[in-house]
Amino acid sequence: MSKVRIGLLGCGGFMGAHAKRLKDHPDATIVALCDVSEAQVDAYIERNLADYVPAPATFTDPAEMYRESSLDAVIIATPHTLHFQHCMQALDAGLHVYVEKPMVTQLHQAYTLADRVEETGKILVVGYNSPCAPGLVYLRDVIRNGDLGALELVTGHLTQNWKKGTAGKWRQDPKLSGGGQAYDSGAHLLNALCWCVESDIEEVFAYVDQHGTEVDINSVMSVKFASGVFANITVSGNCASGYNEATFIFENGRIVTDACGWAGTWVQVYEGGQKVEDPPVKEEMGSPSPTHNFIDVILGRAEPRTSPRNGIIQCQLMDAFYESARTGKPVRPADLT
Repeated sequence: MSKVRIGLLGCGGFMGAHAKRLKDHPDATIVALCDVSEAQVDAYIERNLADYVPAPATFTDPAEMYRESSLDAVIIATPHTLHFQHCMQALDAGLHVYVEKPMVTQLHQAYTLADRVEETGKILVVGYNSPCAPGLVYLRDVIRNGDLGALELVTGHLTQNWKKGTAGKWRQDPKLSGGGQAYDSGAHLLNALCWCVESDIEEVFAYVDQHGTEVDINSVMSVKFASGVFANITVSGNCASGYNEATFIFENGRIVTDACGWAGTWVQVYEGGQKVEDPPVKEEMGSPSPTHNFIDVILGRAEPRTSPRNGIIQCQLMDAFYESARTGKPVRPADLT
């Protein structure tokens, strides 16, 4: 394979980030674009690919794009509740799949999709940013290796002016989003938590405040992992001061980081009562982006940073989270299947 031939499904705002990553990538080419209207696709090209040569073919039907274009892979950035349908369709067309988070919005869909990935032998990755951050990879290695003893507790929070920023958009329509801030920006924190702990969810207890909207804006949740780790997470969607931070508490120390949001720019490590100066976080632990990792995996030169397993654990968490908020009781994902 000389270059990975990629189609883009969903020409909204965030797909612009993929265009930036792919335009100058030496091992990938954008072959086709698809969205529900020609106007949406044309506007995307004008914003992101006006000078791209050769110009990608454009479509308003994914099935037609798969029939008419010779693709190796597709990147899916459509509304959340459409992910399952779009991933299954792409796999059935014989393509490798990159899907933005969340992978799907119902646990039974996650299991079905994981089975289909195994049947087809294709690659499916979920667009989490955090696993590409060297600091988060270091943190996960510390947990895996027991360098600070057993991980026991995690506490984290994320704040964003999400309610105002998404007003009137599909992200506040539960039929398309599947949920609110905890499913959207808050998912960066929750995905990173689950990616690091690497355990099924045993039980969740949650409170939600919708602030007069149809979706969750503010939420708090307590999570018990099957491994025995406890986590307490706060997600704010009504705060003008954006920030995120998480503390991982071990038997013999703690690690504080912002790697559980978008950037992963810093990690503070404490062993016993002492701060560790210059923890061994190496640039080569990371990846330039999830998009780059996807291409590297297809070309056989990297392992995937995420997999359907991550999507399953996220769905365990989110299905239990919303059911707990609805019922006011602790919920076990095992009781929802």
